[in-house]
Amino acid sequence: MQIGELSRLTGASVRSLRYYEEQGLLRPLRRPSGYREFRKEDVATVRGIRLMLAAGLSTTTIGEVLPCMTDDGEGLTPSCAGMLPDLHRERERLSAAAADLLAARDRLDALLEATSRLDPADPSECDTVVPPVRPPGLNPRPASAT
Repeated sequence: MQIGELSRLTGASVRSLRYYEEQGLLRPLRRPSGYREFRKEDVATVRGIRLMLAAGLSTTTIGEVLPCMTDDGEGLTPSCAGMLPDLHRERERLSAAAADLLAARDRLDALLEATSRLDPADPSECDTVVPPVRPPGLNPRPASAT
C-alpha cells in the first residue's frame, strides 16, 4: 500500500509517516519509481508508535523498544522483558516532568491568591505600575516629517 492508504488506515498524517521513516521506525520498501510501499503489518506498527508517543515516549526510545513488540492481530504488544529498563527510565522522566508542572502550578496558585487579595483595579492601571519595556532604539511613535 502507498503512504496515503497507510495514513487513512492509521489516522497518522503523511508527514508523520515520513518522519517515522526518517527516525527508522518504519522501513517501507521502495518501488523502482521511488514510491514507498508499505506492508499491512505497518498498520499495527504505526498504531503502536502512536500509542507509545501518546504515552510520552520519544521516537528514540520507541526505536529501542519497537524490536521487543509483536503484532498480535489487535496491535503491537510487548514480546520481551528487555524493554523494561527503557520503560522504567521513561516513566521516571515523565514523573519528574509531572512534578515540575505541579510545582509550577503551585507557584501560579500562590500568585493568583496574592493577586486576588488586592483591590479590584482597572487593568489599564497596571500599565502605570510597570511600564512596558521597549527594546533600545525603538521609538513608540515614528518621527513626523515636517
